[in-house]
Amino acid sequence: MASEEASLRALESLMTEFFHNCTTNERKREIEELLNNFAQQIGAWRFCLYFLSSTRNDYVMMYSLTVFENLINKMWLGVPSQDKMEIRSCLPKLLLAHHKTLPYFIRNKLCKVIVDIGRQDWPMFYHDFFTNILQLIQSPVTTPLGLIMLKTTSEELACPREDLSVARKEELRKLLLDQVQTVLGLLTGILESIWDKHSVTAATPPPSPTSGESGDLLSSLLQSPSAAKLLNQPIPILDTESEYICSLALECLAHLFSWIPLSTSITPSLLTTIFHFARFGCDTRVRKMSSVNGSSQNSVLGQERGRLGVLAMSCINELMSKNCVPMEFEEYLLRMFQQTFYLLQKITKENNAHTVKSRLEELDESYIEKFTDFLRLFVSVHLRRIESYSQFPVVEFLALLFKYTFHQPTHEGYFSCLDIWTLFLDYLTSKIKSRLADKEAVLNRYEDALVLLLTEVLNRIQFRYNQAQLEELDDETLDDDQTEWQRYLRQSLEVVAKVMELLPTHAFSTLFPVLQDNLEVYLGLQQFVVTSGTGHRLNITAENDCRRLHCSLRDLSSLLQAVGRLAEYFIGDVFAARFNDALTVVERLVKVTLYGSQIKLYNIETAVPSVLKPDLIDVHAQSLAALQAYSHWLAQFYSEVHRQNPEQFISLVSTALEAITPLISSKVQEKLLLSACHLLVSLATTVRPVFLISIPAVQKVFNRITDTSAQRLPDKAQVLVCRALSNVLLLPWPNLPESEQQWAVRSTNHASLISALTREYRQLKSNAILPQRKVQLEDTKLIIHQTLSVLEDIVESISGESTKSRQICYQSLQESVQVSLALFPAFIHQSDVTDEMLSFFLTLFQGLRVQMGVPFTEQIIQTFLNMFTREQLAESILHEGSTGCRVVEKFLKILQVVVQEPGQVFKPFLPSVISLCMEQVYPIIAERSSPDVKAELFELLFRILHHNWRYFFKSSVLASVQRGIVEEQMENEAQFSAIMQAFGQSFLQPDIHLFKQNLFYLETLNTKQKLYHKKIFRTTMLFQFVNVLLQVLVHKSHDLLQEEIGIATYNMASVDFDGFYSAFLPEFLASCDGVDSNQKNVLGRNFKMDRDLPSFTQNVHRLVNDLRYYRLCNDSLPPGTVKL
Repeated sequence: MASEEASLRALESLMTEFFHNCTTNERKREIEELLNNFAQQIGAWRFCLYFLSSTRNDYVMMYSLTVFENLINKMWLGVPSQDKMEIRSCLPKLLLAHHKTLPYFIRNKLCKVIVDIGRQDWPMFYHDFFTNILQLIQSPVTTPLGLIMLKTTSEELACPREDLSVARKEELRKLLLDQVQTVLGLLTGILESIWDKHSVTAATPPPSPTSGESGDLLSSLLQSPSAAKLLNQPIPILDTESEYICSLALECLAHLFSWIPLSTSITPSLLTTIFHFARFGCDTRVRKMSSVNGSSQNSVLGQERGRLGVLAMSCINELMSKNCVPMEFEEYLLRMFQQTFYLLQKITKENNAHTVKSRLEELDESYIEKFTDFLRLFVSVHLRRIESYSQFPVVEFLALLFKYTFHQPTHEGYFSCLDIWTLFLDYLTSKIKSRLADKEAVLNRYEDALVLLLTEVLNRIQFRYNQAQLEELDDETLDDDQTEWQRYLRQSLEVVAKVMELLPTHAFSTLFPVLQDNLEVYLGLQQFVVTSGTGHRLNITAENDCRRLHCSLRDLSSLLQAVGRLAEYFIGDVFAARFNDALTVVERLVKVTLYGSQIKLYNIETAVPSVLKPDLIDVHAQSLAALQAYSHWLAQFYSEVHRQNPEQFISLVSTALEAITPLISSKVQEKLLLSACHLLVSLATTVRPVFLISIPAVQKVFNRITDTSAQRLPDKAQVLVCRALSNVLLLPWPNLPESEQQWAVRSTNHASLISALTREYRQLKSNAILPQRKVQLEDTKLIIHQTLSVLEDIVESISGESTKSRQICYQSLQESVQVSLALFPAFIHQSDVTDEMLSFFLTLFQGLRVQMGVPFTEQIIQTFLNMFTREQLAESILHEGSTGCRVVEKFLKILQVVVQEPGQVFKPFLPSVISLCMEQVYPIIAERSSPDVKAELFELLFRILHHNWRYFFKSSVLASVQRGIVEEQMENEAQFSAIMQAFGQSFLQPDIHLFKQNLFYLETLNTKQKLYHKKIFRTTMLFQFVNVLLQVLVHKSHDLLQEEIGIATYNMASVDFDGFYSAFLPEFLASCDGVDSNQKNVLGRNFKMDRDLPSFTQNVHRLVNDLRYYRLCNDSLPPGTVKL
């Protein structure tokens, strides 16, 4: 024994040294190596068994258990059967003897090790594995231990990892399913008996319900009075041990429910019991800390009582999340909902002592989260199923959900509840669309609830009603491009919009008066504006008045956003019916924007500049944005009235422009300036009134933009204003015939506009070739940046318009385009400039390639091909970082546009484009791990194949008539093979996005052009690709794409199933290393010769799983093991 004793002492001192904070990393590595070597020895487990029974050192116990775990999961096949028997008998004895004294994490680990043995050996060699667990549960002394074993078994056996063969996984699942009924019966018994034992069954009847509750709105739910009575029983007070056992039992149930199918073995009595425990979460009286005894086991048990409620709700939600409900289980579901809504009613009950909100604040946060999850699952998965039950009062349920939503103690909780309402509104909208006949009946049923919801959500976004909560929201920090306040407002407005869609008149009559109230305050500010020495000042100084004004302005800003969000519900078919409401809104908005611009509230001095000034700017900006939202309505208004009496329309548009023009100045705050620019763009692009150009306000903007002495606007604003002015001249006027479009005049005006905007840029051509000093170079770069950003935007905005608009645009731009091409070689080594130039050319190719004409387009492409030499590409990709890569990517994008062009015009470029890809770009990026440029290159290769298939496969009419007899002629075979090889290579690289994209491209080429059926692919490439895809599955390198890979493998194999089964599969198995011939035979036999997709992909996944499993087993056998 001395050697074991000595080893134990040595191990203890090593472990203590390892975890000591003075030990160096170097020494830790030495100790780690020593321990690993010890664990690998045959027979090390005997020492570990001794260590476990003889030490009190946690580290040593944990190490010993890890040795066992490694032995069982990785080396079990090679362990002699006598040793296995000994281990199977010793470890459970050890557990039984010490489970009360072991630290909980050691005890749990020991349980897992025993379950791992069961996973390998039950029932054949370890037949009493499961019966032992059941016995432990049934014996009161070991119930907790039995429950831990049961939960671990459910975790490890029902959803095992991949270190088992598929057959064994299926066998374990079946064995466990056979035990489900027994196990559920036992768990029900435990929970029921503890509940009954502690129930307070006093002789006095429970207090009679208060009058408010006697007409209990949910009594209709609980048909049986006994059920209602049961749920009204007081909650028992549990001792610590009972609470611990109940929490373990509920944890077991939650895990079991995650994988067992819904069936009658989940009995009504089990469900009722779970609901009893769910009440622990919603009863505030039992949230006292339980008394904790000093022992180590009890130290973990000081949980709050509420935890039992959380665990019970987890069980309920596991059942709720299953969408597939067998007929016989529907009644159980209904009963579950009834019981949960009883709880919901309990949570939201108001009485003298508690408001609903203070009740919810007292409950465990996790419990509220679980409860909200339940409500979400109910609405998203089961509402359509339950709504048809006459005995389920949906409207009353909504009343409770309403109370629950608007008393949430946290913002996150409120957001989650708004999500549930959104799901409900979506459900209602789709229901009405599918059942137009009884639309009115459905809406009448829910009308009151929806109006209440709308009013309350609107109140929640107003400081007037909800200041304390709204001030807590952060409006500074961006998360996902929005602040907390913006997210709050956006989610609320989505609910408002969905109600508007269902009940337009109600929604409008609720919202508009509230907007009107706040507008009165804003429009009334004029009387407080006084002139002071330095300008205008707002004469409101009392702190209280300033605070009230701040709240009113914030609310006005939110309500303007709400009105803007609803613009889409006034156009289309309902334009005439809702015309008056919309006109009222638009007139108000035009008035407000003009008012803001005229009294220049954005420049006014205020008593609290840091607060009120941003408020005033925001209201002004939001009023412009809201008006912009109605531009589609204005366009429809224009088309209705342009013939008869357009005075009202002309007045609205002219006034709006008077509000916009004073704001287009570099002195105005950017937020406001951009709102004005966006509105101008919408008027020019969406509304397009014929008289825009003749309005003095617009001419003023033209003069300002083309005047070189005026200060340039910030980049974004400059681009928007130029887009608007260009569109005024380029876009066809609606409602007018071609003959009245005045193209000649507009063309001349557009040419002079562009000429003015590009004056400095066009002058660069003469001196671009000369070497420039640094300062001069920076100036040149700035001119290029400013001009190209404007021109690119102008082209982009008309790329989808009529031919005439594009012709005029190109005529105006022609000289600038030629200048750009001339400048390009001079800046080839300045990747930031090249990047902007290529962006411009890409936009030109996408929008104006027809207008540019063939000769010039050829000249551009030839220039680029000459400039992008192998050296230049290498410099861009390898040495200039992300900008250099972006340049090459844009160049490849331009080529993508070129190779997609139908007709013969650009076909002569194909050979040089392919050689650029395969001989110049591909060799540079093939070996780099970085994904840069690869996605664009492969998209280009795909486009080359997809749009130029006949460049590779000449198909004659005769061949297509005699399909199957004559093979298509193949041309440019070497290039085709090189492209395919590049695709194959890309599947061997770790980048999962590239893998997914390229697999999709191959599948598309097969669907559209029968790629896999072509002779060259079938005879020389098909099985190489299948081999690569299978290897990828075996290596688990792209696991997220399992399904896509399976389908692609099937599509390839299905071209030649005979070849796949007779030649490929045997060869594939023969070449697999790490498995013996017997295992290869089993793998081959298990791959059934199915020819349908689901069976085939199932066979593929089985093959991959079992191949990995055999390799794992074989790796773990001791050297020299004889395999029979």
